[in-house]
Amino acid sequence: MAQFVKAVLFDLDGTLIDTAADFVRIIGKMSSENNWQTPSEADIREQVSSGASAMVQLMLRHNGELTHSDEELLNFRQQFLDDYEADICVDSCVFAELEEVLTTLEQKGVPWGIVTNKPRYLAEQLLKIMQLDERCAVLVCPEDVSRTKPDPEPMYMALEKLGIPRGAASCVLYIGDHIRDIDAGNAAGMPTILAAYGYIPAEDQKSLKKWGAKYITETPNQLNQLLLSSGKFEYL
Repeated sequence: MAQFVKAVLFDLDGTLIDTAADFVRIIGKMSSENNWQTPSEADIREQVSSGASAMVQLMLRHNGELTHSDEELLNFRQQFLDDYEADICVDSCVFAELEEVLTTLEQKGVPWGIVTNKPRYLAEQLLKIMQLDERCAVLVCPEDVSRTKPDPEPMYMALEKLGIPRGAASCVLYIGDHIRDIDAGNAAGMPTILAAYGYIPAEDQKSLKKWGAKYITETPNQLNQLLLSSGKFEYL
């Protein structure tokens, strides 16, 4: 029997939007400015979900730069964020096949939204440039809550903004590519879907089944098929 779904929520980077190429470009720019070697694209992609500090620290470790003060690390991080904000969407795009998912949900009158740990000023700018801001029914960012994912508070806020009671959380899907996404969704009582095509470090790949997601999708096409073609879900 198909499960009724009232709304679909996504993590942002590595789940709905492939932003890695722009982060690779920014790290490459910073590396060039300091006469450093740029980490591999694969290594940078694995750090995207861990945020700006993780990507900067990867760049520094890759070049044996291990003795910077906290102030210097913060300066590198701020440069990274400033460069990213100034040129946020050169190569970023919605993952293949997921545009069809968004369009189909909209046609069915099912709201979709985003719950992310990306700072609001960057998330809003990215969505606006990609013309997703007016389509997205709800956007929850770290500034909106006192406890971020993996705490369920952001998930509860998304439900509140959508006008869906917590008791109906089982009718809202949450899709993410990090264990904190799965933990937050599960804690809120939402069926969770792991986007295993996202920015997941190689050492974590063998333990994905232990994360506790209800479903695991290896590619954006598999996610498309699960949401639209499998008969597992019926949209209200």
